[in-house]
Amino acid sequence: MMRLLTRLAHWLRLAAEAVAGLMLAVMFGAFLVTILFRYVLNWPAGRAAELSSVMWIWLVLFGAAFVVREREEIRFDILYGSVPPVVRRAFMVLIALGVVGLFLLSLPAVYDYVTFMQVQRTAYLRIRYDWLFSIYVVFAVAVILRYLWLAVRAVAGHDPLPPDPLHTEITESRR
Repeated sequence: MMRLLTRLAHWLRLAAEAVAGLMLAVMFGAFLVTILFRYVLNWPAGRAAELSSVMWIWLVLFGAAFVVREREEIRFDILYGSVPPVVRRAFMVLIALGVVGLFLLSLPAVYDYVTFMQVQRTAYLRIRYDWLFSIYVVFAVAVILRYLWLAVRAVAGHDPLPPDPLHTEITESRR
């Protein structure tokens, strides 16, 4: 059963990466069309520019929710990396509780705002704003679930910042 879940998670990860790659390709294509229309043909390029902006919003939030791994996130971890693993686990639990609390506190207002925005549409592509901004609700729920999972793992004894293999090799070669 665990093997099946691992394989499913692997395929879901690949699918999320493929969707993010497709969004990046659409955004880049729309960007090129914008340049072509605006500077070469001297035509209006509002639709392509708007599509590029929409893809950027969705790519950033979708990628942060489903593609970026915990180790790939940018952090200022001078203090965090210098304390023992038990303190890092305590930090992780406190940070996770804060993040989850803030996102849970904001989620009803975010949902209300997104659903309220169904009355407006984008200027060129006529996309309803509730559809456009719905990715933020998905992102917020994904962040809540991710940090709950990180807190549970920290409580179970998992070090949130395992030693860097490169750093370990350098330290051991000096002995």
